[in-house]
Amino acid sequence: MRILMAGASGFLGTRLIARLAADGHEITRLVRRPTSHPGEVQWDPGTARLDPAVVATSDAVINLAGAGVGDKRWNDEYRALIRSSRVDTTSTLAITMARLPTEDRPKTLLNASAVGWYGNTGDRSVDEDAPAGEGFLADVVRAWEGATRPAEEAGVRVVRLRTGLPLHRDGGLLKPQLLPFRLGIGGKLGNGRQWLPWIAMVDWLDAVVHLLDREDVAGPVNVVGPNPVRNKEFTRELARQLHRPAIMPIPALALKIALGGFAHEALTSARVLPGVLTRAGRPYRAGFPFRHPDLPGALHAALHE
Repeated sequence: MRILMAGASGFLGTRLIARLAADGHEITRLVRRPTSHPGEVQWDPGTARLDPAVVATSDAVINLAGAGVGDKRWNDEYRALIRSSRVDTTSTLAITMARLPTEDRPKTLLNASAVGWYGNTGDRSVDEDAPAGEGFLADVVRAWEGATRPAEEAGVRVVRLRTGLPLHRDGGLLKPQLLPFRLGIGGKLGNGRQWLPWIAMVDWLDAVVHLLDREDVAGPVNVVGPNPVRNKEFTRELARQLHRPAIMPIPALALKIALGGFAHEALTSARVLPGVLTRAGRPYRAGFPFRHPDLPGALHAALHE
């Protein structure tokens, strides 16, 4: 396919581009800076500037753009950036696609989303049928997913990738924890009872590629592993694989001092299940073939592969 991608330089985007290129797809990357490499096109989602001809030459669009929710301490300015970096990019792409003639319109939009849709689920398991929760991130995800509507109403197959916590030593949930754990000062966050919807990186990539090909799947898809664990279980398994103790819990108050508003989200419980990917019958007769359905295997792959 000819694929147009936004967010190609991020933690997930760089790995997905490598996978798609290896599969023989042709990728054009949308960048905000002046172009410096072949296969790049400049755009400005803040002002909704995007050349429709670039979109018209694509078979599919993948949008992974968005400022990292854990990259900086939250204040009002960064909260606004978290929202705009997602909603503006999605809206620009969706509206541009919708305005194209039917024969020129890409057939598929895979748009990033997040399990933040569900808010705090406590011990309750949820799948894609669950309604939106409450809180800042849930509000952002509602607006983010809502911004895909113009493309959907124009007949584009829209898949909303409600991604959990991909595991890889170079980013995401795992990277900031490795140094303290290796120093023997890692530990659970708060009381450690909150559920973590993790997924092995290779399974995240497999799922996105699978959803790109599956013309019969649309709507929200939880891109998470089938066996979420509590934070204290994650902590115990990571310490075991690093051969280090994990006896230094991080109190909720310390998180609030260090992270500001993000501390609430870091302590949120999200017991999210991949209902669409694992459901028997249509659209998946035998369920999505996770390579690492359990945490020990996923963590080993994240640390060593």
